[in-house]
Amino acid sequence: QVQLVESGGGSVQAGDSLRLSCAASGRTFLSWAMGWFRQAPGKQRELVATINSDGKTTYADSVKGRFTNSRDSAKNTMYLQMNNLKPEDTAIYTCTWGYFCSGNDCHSPTIWRTWGQGTQVTVSS
Repeated sequence: QVQLVESGGGSVQAGDSLRLSCAASGRTFLSWAMGWFRQAPGKQRELVATINSDGKTTYADSVKGRFTNSRDSAKNTMYLQMNNLKPEDTAIYTCTWGYFCSGNDCHSPTIWRTWGQGTQVTVSS
């Protein structure tokens, strides 16, 4: 079973940057995907970014060009570099691990098997 531990949230000003980390431990598959969801108060949960074991990434339109999802295989850690943050990026960000997926397939709820504890990101104008 995979365990996920997140870190890196916080409170910043608009235009600032943050980097979230998600460290995975435990038994994993050879083919997998990891991702970041976020949920703001009163809003639906949104899939922000994914990365799979082939290294392919996908992003929500709202973060394209500003967020970069990456992984360090040696450390079993996924990183979400968030640049030019906006107040509308304020949310609880949760990392997740699951079956291999790519593109729109990653929106299927059956993909994601394990969740982190979530970390708050607050962006002030």
